[in-house]
Amino acid sequence: MNTQHLIDDAPLNGFHKKLTLFSCGGPFLDGYALTIIGIAFVTLKPALELNSTQTGLVGAAALIGIFIGGSVFGFVTDKIGRKTMYIADLVLLVVLSLASAFVENAWQLILLRVLLGVAIGADYPIASSLLAEFIPRKYRGRLLGALFVVWAAGAAAAAVVGWGLSHLGDDAWRYMLASPAIFGVLTLVMRAGTPESPRWLITKGKTAEADVVCKQVWGPGASVEQIAAEPSSARFGEIFTGVYLRRLLFCGIFYTAHVIPLFAVYTFGPGILEEMGIAGGNTYAAEVIISALFLVGGVPGLLLVDKIGRKTLLVVTFVIMAACFLYMAVFPTAPPGTLLLALCVYAVTSGACNFIEIIYPNELFPTPIRASATGVVVAISRIGSAISTFALPLILVHSGLAGVSWLLAGANVVGLLVTVLLGEETRGRSLSETSAARITDVDVFTDDPRRTAPPLR
Repeated sequence: MNTQHLIDDAPLNGFHKKLTLFSCGGPFLDGYALTIIGIAFVTLKPALELNSTQTGLVGAAALIGIFIGGSVFGFVTDKIGRKTMYIADLVLLVVLSLASAFVENAWQLILLRVLLGVAIGADYPIASSLLAEFIPRKYRGRLLGALFVVWAAGAAAAAVVGWGLSHLGDDAWRYMLASPAIFGVLTLVMRAGTPESPRWLITKGKTAEADVVCKQVWGPGASVEQIAAEPSSARFGEIFTGVYLRRLLFCGIFYTAHVIPLFAVYTFGPGILEEMGIAGGNTYAAEVIISALFLVGGVPGLLLVDKIGRKTLLVVTFVIMAACFLYMAVFPTAPPGTLLLALCVYAVTSGACNFIEIIYPNELFPTPIRASATGVVVAISRIGSAISTFALPLILVHSGLAGVSWLLAGANVVGLLVTVLLGEETRGRSLSETSAARITDVDVFTDDPRRTAPPLR
């Protein structure tokens, strides 16, 4: 092994697999908690007598919280460490899920959903930064990507659990909103004892502690001196300057383009399906199928991301997703089965690329600001998704399926353009290389180095 790349060139071992599993617990909960509200709306809206505005606010509340959690706690994670925050945010998520079952009016629920979103937003930079800083380069794409594929698994689980709990009558929504606490406790138990990131410890001058972690993970012959150097003086403000600003805009905009349709389908799926002509008991069945397809799409996506590259996969999938919504926008009165098929194709394609949202920011920013940058990217994405989620019930009422589909198609077109213009290829490079101020770009459809992008400062 190259002594300069202990982490990047190490073989995959049992610790890496366990850490991936434990880190996946948070995204699973995120997908579950954000999706269960859409299913709970069936009994929740009449129980709390929600109007369209309140429904939009309840749906958008968690996204507003994610904006706060990502922007604030990514910075906190870079300051106090990944390990501490790795546990704290899940404790908050469990408590808030249980409290949501006892609300008596819309505003109580909106407040709790905002706070729940804070916990969810905090976990994105925490879990992904910790995992990225341990994983060998050869497996980094697929294991980091697994976090968001598991997000889809959580969403699918919510659809199944929601369907099962729907038979409990008018208070079914209370059980649905409390149910994430069960998975939260299980994840907390798994995460106990996880070591701190040696890369982060080095940037804080704690080399002795980092050396202990190296020996714990890679054996007695491992040493902190075998970890490739990264910038140790990077500060939070650098995220908003030069090449890092360009990367921030790229990640934030394409991430937003992904999550606007994603949350539209997950949060207001039953309403969209009704506009297609699919109602009654078929709504729950269709929700389960669509949620499962998001998960199914993740399998080919994970197999491709380290082979064809991040940028190529993004470009191809954005084209397909835009085409699906364009069809629904132009032909909103097509047979329900045809419209459902278009939505299913979108779900599979989305599942094959959405996990790149968490790979890119972790690869394009150095350790001292990695969690901060990831948190800011998540926050940026939630501005657009919160606005669109609030507006979507109103658009459904006034413009129907066609209006919603034009919005979602437009989001994918914007994501495509930004990826083509600003996207960088990071496949196969060490974390110290991808996060440097210079990176060798790669043509969208080849693996041949094409140019070196100079720093923009």
